[in-house]
Amino acid sequence: MTRRPPILSASVFDTHASVKKPTPVGMPEEQAEVQAQAISELVTDRLVTTDDLERSLKDLEYPLSPRLGSMMVVAVSLIAAVVKLL
Repeated sequence: MTRRPPILSASVFDTHASVKKPTPVGMPEEQAEVQAQAISELVTDRLVTTDDLERSLKDLEYPLSPRLGSMMVVAVSLIAAVVKLL
């Protein structure tokens, strides 16, 4: 599966606010910018969108349907065999 960048990444992490908070308490602005960029990349890389979840669920849905049907047939057959033995 090809990973594509999230659509809403710009609104998830506010890099401007992240830079402006530590600078008044003594962190150099350049260091705060690098830190904010690193955090933004991490958040963006780990973000899961609704489309990602829907695709994953569809990928799971098809292989599970035949398996579930097979398991139901086996379970019903076992129950029927146990009932005949009693």
